[in-house]
Amino acid sequence: MHIQENFNLKKFNTFHIPAHAKYFSDVLSVDDLLEVLVFCQQHALPFMIIGQGSNLLFKQDYPGLIIELNIKGIELVDETKDHFYVKAQGGENWHDFVQFCLQQGYYGLENLSLIPGTVGAAPVQNIGAYGVEISEFLFELEALEISTGKRLTFSKHDCQLSYRQSIFKAELKDRYVITNATFKLLKRAQPNLSYPALRDALKDMTESEITPQAVSNAVCEIRMSKLPNPIDLGNAGSFFWNPIISSEKYLSLQKTYPDIVAYAHESSYKIAAAWLIDKAGWKGYRKGDVGVHKEHALVLVNYGEASGAELYDLSVRIQQSVQEMFNIELQPEVRII
Repeated sequence: MHIQENFNLKKFNTFHIPAHAKYFSDVLSVDDLLEVLVFCQQHALPFMIIGQGSNLLFKQDYPGLIIELNIKGIELVDETKDHFYVKAQGGENWHDFVQFCLQQGYYGLENLSLIPGTVGAAPVQNIGAYGVEISEFLFELEALEISTGKRLTFSKHDCQLSYRQSIFKAELKDRYVITNATFKLLKRAQPNLSYPALRDALKDMTESEITPQAVSNAVCEIRMSKLPNPIDLGNAGSFFWNPIISSEKYLSLQKTYPDIVAYAHESSYKIAAAWLIDKAGWKGYRKGDVGVHKEHALVLVNYGEASGAELYDLSVRIQQSVQEMFNIELQPEVRII
């Protein structure tokens, strides 16, 4: 176990905020994880586990121990006539895992290409994109109970997955660390083109040309055209969730704003947060080194030396203006520390 003090987190969050952690440890195994958790208990330290910092905003220094979960490994654990069961350790890069599966002929996750983060973080908020959510393919996961050190298995049903939610964001929040996840993937390709932008991107291809890899490539191209690369420009992708409102409220808004962007969601409607922010006048906004991306209103950016507090203040101002204009509350998708 190696613990560093007064650790600069600038390279460990995609906003590139130079916040400092009192302690930092890179964890390579479950045994390492248990050791650092004991260290925290002995010293009465708060701690936080991060993957690649792609969904974090540090508005201040962290007074405890930051644990980078870096446990790696992918293995085929079972197969049936129609499915492969593939286990990936929590520290695996999500996009690299998706590409590995495609190379091996394990299908289903291609629409989730290029989502930043790790395998361990993916089930926590039931990541989804371009018509697919992880809930469709998650079979089970293993997690470490922080208070006892016990390793428990959760079925997909146990995880209580819904739109960007899971039991690990609700009643079990901060009580478990997901150490690995097993996915039930397809042996035969079944491309999902339900998302209009993806279907449009592949419209000139024949049916035989629309392979899972072609879908993945198209998803990557769409994402790169809309979202700035955090290596070049500090950001965490979509900052807010798309809010869900009642059908009655949607129809009322539609009368005033015929161009409103929304999608049916069960008996309600999911409103595009980017549309709300754009209509409220924030798209392309910049003051100093904080701003809203000129191509995508849902992306808050650090142009260089912005502080986390400045980015947080901007997010609050955006929330207030959308609330005032539409009476809709935006909730951050990014975890604010």
